[in-house]
Amino acid sequence: MTSLAEPIHITALATELTGPLLTPGTPDYEEEVAAFNTAVTHQPALVVGAADAADVQAAIRYATAHNLPVGVQATGHGAIEAIAVGVLISTRRLDQLAIDPGRRTATVGAGVRWRAVIDAAAPYGLAPLNGSSSDVSAVGYTLGGGLPVMGRTFGFAADRVQSFEVVTPDATLRHVDANSDPELFWALCGGKGNLGIVTAMTIELVPVATVYGGGIFYPAAHIPAVLHAYPDWCATLPERTSTSIAVLRLPPAPEIPEPIRGQTVAHLRVCHLGDRVEGERLVAPMRAAAPALVDYLADMAYTAVDSIHQDPDHPVPFCQRGTLLHQLTGETIDALLAVCGPHVPAPLMVCELRHMGGALRHGPAGGNAGGGRDAAYSLLAVGLLTPDTAEIAPCAVDAVITAVEPWSNGHTLVNLHGTIGDEADRARAWDTATYQRLADLSRQVDPYSLLRHGHIIGRQHPPAQQ
Repeated sequence: MTSLAEPIHITALATELTGPLLTPGTPDYEEEVAAFNTAVTHQPALVVGAADAADVQAAIRYATAHNLPVGVQATGHGAIEAIAVGVLISTRRLDQLAIDPGRRTATVGAGVRWRAVIDAAAPYGLAPLNGSSSDVSAVGYTLGGGLPVMGRTFGFAADRVQSFEVVTPDATLRHVDANSDPELFWALCGGKGNLGIVTAMTIELVPVATVYGGGIFYPAAHIPAVLHAYPDWCATLPERTSTSIAVLRLPPAPEIPEPIRGQTVAHLRVCHLGDRVEGERLVAPMRAAAPALVDYLADMAYTAVDSIHQDPDHPVPFCQRGTLLHQLTGETIDALLAVCGPHVPAPLMVCELRHMGGALRHGPAGGNAGGGRDAAYSLLAVGLLTPDTAEIAPCAVDAVITAVEPWSNGHTLVNLHGTIGDEADRARAWDTATYQRLADLSRQVDPYSLLRHGHIIGRQHPPAQQ
């Protein structure tokens, strides 16, 4: 057994790798381990910058031989806990991307961001089921189910996976699909966690070139009226329309345009699979609910999808928690306003409701491990972690989740789960039967808990030596 407190002979590993092997203090180490959430600081003893699947296999063999835990990161958007020991496998160099317009598929490496897929598919009138930000890794997002901007129309991203290339904890590279390994395929489609390191996947694309989309920013004084109008409006929408609404506290940063700079606002987001005439008719009730600060709803090319949510495109320090709601009533809105409304002095960047239902309720014929199918709404609270707010932001986020407990179904979306508590909290991302099935499979494919960072399932062994 090897301890990281003792010298580790890594020369042999370095000679096996095509990509770089980095240790603390070496050039590019800090850039390689950086997470999108700057409140999470990774400091692993070794970083393998995997250039291909063989590098991933070599890293796992080395970690197994030295009893070291393994973590994985592509863009760092999924970082929820610091990796301070063992080996971090960076997959950002796995950037292969191929579009098959005839089959309407994309084969995507683990380091590919959704932006690259969107741009490559667009010339063929096709689009992927990406989320609110195209800056995230397509693979990591999909392993957690993936809630798309067009989710009510097409379902979860994991529902459109055809196959994976995955290195399992025994260092074997496997092609996994519904026929070759139905149980592992089922689990990887929404199970996240510690079942293997996916190096590539093949996904279905959808025939979408344009949408009616964008958003409306409302002033602080009208946030209660807008939020109260939202659930009644959602009840009238067809499955072709996916929406969300958020209370945002925007900083006085120069990159934020007037008149919303430095303001607390409600932000309605819309993605409608239809033309402007139909879209304008559908949105009319929300336009009538309150006067707008900014209204940028219009026909748009799908390549402009990031403009709908306008998620931050630069790293920030934050904490977050999510939950799923079985209903959204006037009482729910009042409870939310009491903890995140415009007059509450809380360090909350975002308090967001996403309308679910529609195609999100229906999985593929063989099912998968993704959760959230019976939810009416997803709620996410994000707090800003600065030196002045580091102690109170987690409390503010917790207060939002506590406020809606009467309307929560007790579960979360794994990608939006946020900070993890104990095993019972970790398990909330799935129903009981799904979690148990995932845990049983995890014990089979990773009996020594090699993959032990992130939203993993069923830790059955003590941590490996440091």
